[in-house]
Amino acid sequence: MAEVHIEMVGIVKEFPGVRALDDVTFTVRRGEVHALVGENGAGKSTLIKILSGLYPYGTYEGDLFVRGEKCRFSNVRDAERAGVGVIYQELSLIKEMSIGENIFIGREPVKYGVINWDIVYSRTKQLLDSIGLDINVRTLIKYLGTGKQQLVEIAKALSMDAEILILDEPTAALTENEVAVLMKIIRGLKARGVSCIYISHKLGEVFEIADRITVLRDGKTINSYNKDKVDQYGIITDMVGRELEDMYPKETAAQGDVIFRIENMTAYDPEIAGRKVVDNVSFEVRKGEVLGMSGLMGAGRTDMLNSIFGAHTGRVEGKIFIDGREEKIRSPSEAIKKGLSLVTEDRKRYGLVLSSTVATNITMAGLDKAISLLSIIDPNLEQKICSEQVESLRIKTSSIETIVNNLSGGNQQKVVLAKCLLTEPRVLFLDEPTRGIDVGAKTEIYKIINMLTARGVAVVMVSSELPEVLGMSDRVLVMREGKVAGELSRQAATQESVMALATGATANV
Repeated sequence: MAEVHIEMVGIVKEFPGVRALDDVTFTVRRGEVHALVGENGAGKSTLIKILSGLYPYGTYEGDLFVRGEKCRFSNVRDAERAGVGVIYQELSLIKEMSIGENIFIGREPVKYGVINWDIVYSRTKQLLDSIGLDINVRTLIKYLGTGKQQLVEIAKALSMDAEILILDEPTAALTENEVAVLMKIIRGLKARGVSCIYISHKLGEVFEIADRITVLRDGKTINSYNKDKVDQYGIITDMVGRELEDMYPKETAAQGDVIFRIENMTAYDPEIAGRKVVDNVSFEVRKGEVLGMSGLMGAGRTDMLNSIFGAHTGRVEGKIFIDGREEKIRSPSEAIKKGLSLVTEDRKRYGLVLSSTVATNITMAGLDKAISLLSIIDPNLEQKICSEQVESLRIKTSSIETIVNNLSGGNQQKVVLAKCLLTEPRVLFLDEPTRGIDVGAKTEIYKIINMLTARGVAVVMVSSELPEVLGMSDRVLVMREGKVAGELSRQAATQESVMALATGATANV
């Protein structure tokens, strides 16, 4: 049996009112890929923050061993010196700096007090070549798509010669080709004796790359398996503590009249003159309908939603109709007033104020619901409204005064939904509504979608998870290169037909 590279024994970590980790034991052998899975709030991130030095020794109970030696990390630098590298789900790159500057920031090669930029960029080129990223090393991060930024994060971790590499949802924003590149990189690292801790909600990927799988639930170690001794349904049952009878509990609602329509919408890239990110798109959606939108990364789906909602920073052309009447929407506040609401794909940047409370986040877009006749916020009314939303959406929080950054990803997403629902939207746009959240929380969000369509709300859902689109949509619109590539009924929509349209391949659709 391979040498034990990492051993965490009897780990206990508490926050005010919450025991996030409860006697957790976790081991990783040298040169293995060990997947760490569990619902949001299960304790995965907390455990990794202990291993990476973000939570220093003394703030938790238990022991941490690396290569058999007891470690007491005071900070991230201590962990890095012990060979621990982390690729976080939330990118930490500085967008106004180049790729090379980001990779070697704080570790620049210096001679006679001057940074040797030739060495910085030559080493960066070698790193990018090793992961198959063919791009100019002097390119500013802000000009890269999210997928390429993720690969730069991977290159940055590799530059530190980490012996223990932690990957937290590393494929959340990658295309299929980029995922294949990442899997190749991980296998190469494994062959060199690097130990990888792989955190993902995508169980297909977990079973493709992992040697062993450990399941956490409610801050406790539930099981550890060799991959060949368990299947995906067994892992899901361990994660949620129950069997999920239906991953996509779609309920078909009675559909009414067309409530929303766009005609010939075109949106231009705000930075590249003349480039269209949305090209002459038209579609409509009915009351009580879920219109799914599929397509590969870069197909223009998010740009289209932002353009509808008045949030696109470039020029937008085309017509928007609500209840048959043409409307001009120039800002998100105008969109909300006209009965539209948008759950953005990046909840932490655009959907939440992380340093504020659950209550503040829920009411920020619908303050009129919590304002008294004297035009000031009524604390009692605000508490009543927020408590109702927390109960209705089953948001797990000790209090509505909890800082939202302390919630799990799935509960943060529910807070974003609660904020949108408080505006009483007639049309709800969901951009990657379940990205980065666990299977149990996903099911609860699907039930919220059912609840909304039963009330006659029209839902437009963008998702990169094809089973999700197929499982929850009444119709599927497929986009490719900024254009509508085709539309499919629920009955005609299959993985093959959708991908054929998304890629431009020939198929019977």
